[in-house]
Amino acid sequence: MESRPTRSSERGSGTVLAAGLGMVVMVAMALMLLLAQSAVMASRAAAAADLAALAAADALRGISPGAPCSVAADVAGRQGARIVGCTEGGGETVEIRTELLNRSMFGAATGHARAGPPP
Repeated sequence: MESRPTRSSERGSGTVLAAGLGMVVMVAMALMLLLAQSAVMASRAAAAADLAALAAADALRGISPGAPCSVAADVAGRQGARIVGCTEGGGETVEIRTELLNRSMFGAATGHARAGPPP
């Protein structure tokens, strides 16, 4: 006796499994890209804070013209950031906090830097 092939209830389940795995891979890649974007934006915010703090410290010491905080705001603006905080400390030091104008899904990237004369 020859047996007849029966229809399986699992027919096409491989396609559904492959589509599900493809979706998982795409979501994982999207999350990795978002995290990479956040890391780049944090680096840009830190660089803007560094440059603004150096420019403000030069203005505070009289090396370049202008008020330290306004000079820092100008430099940060050229980097696509805005000054959140500008504090002139003792010993001719300046502390700057910046925030990027462009926001990601995780919020605004912030930077912090302090600059002054060499020891």
